[in-house]
Amino acid sequence: CGMTNLARRPPLGLKRPPMTAARIREGKAHMARVAQLPCVICGARPAEVHHVICGRYSQRKASDFEVIPLCVHHHRTGPLAIHNSKSAWRDRYGADHEYLARVAAILAGEATP
Repeated sequence: CGMTNLARRPPLGLKRPPMTAARIREGKAHMARVAQLPCVICGARPAEVHHVICGRYSQRKASDFEVIPLCVHHHRTGPLAIHNSKSAWRDRYGADHEYLARVAAILAGEATP
């Protein structure tokens, strides 16, 4: 009794497709564009690129396309920096992945920073 995978796809949630050199370049170009934006929380510049972490249960880093711009205060060094206290940051500003749509709209020219 041989069951076959009719969709010819890997099991859901287990593997990402392999990264091609072109896709890696696209991700780096996307991160460079995001780094030029002001912080999505306070509008300060320069901003650092933050890979979203709220709601993630994997050790694997988020995609280079799932990034938002944060100033150093909101990213790493402030009392409410996301990497200092994810729960405090989320309580105050919401989940970081909720800012992805806004960043995409800004990059598309559909919203202002």
